[in-house]
Amino acid sequence: MSTSIAALDLNLLLMLHTVLSERSVARAAERLHVTPSAISNGLARLRSALGDPLVTRNGRGIVPTPRALALAPAIARGLRELELAIHEAPFEPAKCTRTFTLAVADAGQVTWVPGIAARMAAEMPNARLSVVGIASLVALGDLGSSQIDLHLGVATRGAGLHVEPLLDERTVLVAREGHPALGKRLSRRELGALRHVGVEMVPGKGFRDLVGAAYARADIPREVVMTVPSFTAAAAITAETDYVATLPESLVAMRGTRLGVRAINAPLPAHTVKLALCWHERTHADPAAQCFRGLVRRAVLATRQA
Repeated sequence: MSTSIAALDLNLLLMLHTVLSERSVARAAERLHVTPSAISNGLARLRSALGDPLVTRNGRGIVPTPRALALAPAIARGLRELELAIHEAPFEPAKCTRTFTLAVADAGQVTWVPGIAARMAAEMPNARLSVVGIASLVALGDLGSSQIDLHLGVATRGAGLHVEPLLDERTVLVAREGHPALGKRLSRRELGALRHVGVEMVPGKGFRDLVGAAYARADIPREVVMTVPSFTAAAAITAETDYVATLPESLVAMRGTRLGVRAINAPLPAHTVKLALCWHERTHADPAAQCFRGLVRRAVLATRQA
């Protein structure tokens, strides 16, 4: 007789498992905190569904049928796996083998990801890290529908999102070595005459708009002659032209010499970007995701303090 699992009351399988373990209807009822008649009624329903007597009486006890003996190991295994899944063992970072996906701009990949990688190697040595750019976050969808575990960058707002302020990142205006703007303090007029490379990681939104708003508040003109999708690209172009670019201070401090750019001394409008950790409700209570967020938090703050 064929019975669909969807049509079967799975509580009856737990009941059968207990009866077979105890070899007694009375002891099974006591263990499950029900009456013996409830056990008998359940066995009758299961017999009807499976087309087999399952157990027969033998004196004061019961004897399983061959069908019941064949079912017993599978039922026991399934119940054991469910029990383990429901009562999850304490999370152990060193044994975690998950792959975590972090979305961060290229400046963060240079300044923070090496520290994050070092901490993962020490604290979660069997886990894996996948780093994607901010554009990938947009392309893959929001944090709720994508496989991205954590976004490190400008705070993102949306339904089901958790946002943890992390640090303030100052920006600096840079130019190539030998640029006429270096070596002196620029006037507001000279600053307004510079031509800029804008960073637009996601078309139509993001860092370029933040910088432009700061210049507008200070009533200083800002001519953007080209845009690129990353800070390192902006630095590379600036190093080969008379254009200037606004970059994160931490990137310039760590890689400015290698990138071939230096900070300009100018009456720049105050511009600080507030950075945060952002994640979705779907991973909020997950122990592995909580551990990963803590690791990223400590790594980034340690980089800032170094």
